[in-house]
Amino acid sequence: MTDHSKLTLSDEELQLVSNSEWILTKHNIIDSAYQLFGKLAETIKTTVELENSWLPLKVVQSTAKISKGENYLQLPYVLLDYPRCFTAENTFAVRTMFWWGNFFSMTIQLSGIYKEMFAGNICKNRDELIRNNFYICVNDDQWQHHFEENNYCSVSRLTKRKLEQALQQKYFVKLAVKFPLQQWKDMHELLERSFTEIVKMIKD
Repeated sequence: MTDHSKLTLSDEELQLVSNSEWILTKHNIIDSAYQLFGKLAETIKTTVELENSWLPLKVVQSTAKISKGENYLQLPYVLLDYPRCFTAENTFAVRTMFWWGNFFSMTIQLSGIYKEMFAGNICKNRDELIRNNFYICVNDDQWQHHFEENNYCSVSRLTKRKLEQALQQKYFVKLAVKFPLQQWKDMHELLERSFTEIVKMIKD
């Protein structure tokens, strides 16, 4: 039997479906995020080229990828993956995300040989992680991006020993920082600075 209440719209929904301006505004916002990530990719490329003496060759040779979707936890998003090296066993990726209604974030994700290569340096730089408000993934699913307690924990809540254990327990390492959407006008600078901090964190 059909539930006819599901076939009707509320007054608020009727207002939205009758107004094309908000959806056009949404497209403009998504385009702005694309442009922001395009400029950020150029900045990141410059840094990667400057650091090519110690970064893995596959990471240095990787290219930027910007993508978008409509349904991460039912909300639109834009992603920049760069640098990026994804294989079944080994991952080195920096993912920048715009998530509608929530935040911008930048994440470094390491597994396999890249985790072995850089986990020790990450642990040594605990104080810098705390100073720059980084979070560490506590979820077994490395493809979740929200900052709820079942996914991320602030590094500031972990002692050095606890951080060491967190880095050892999983086959991947994932560290992230986030910024409120209200800081959009400063976002390029904030994300550029975050990438610089990530490079410092894994370098030594």
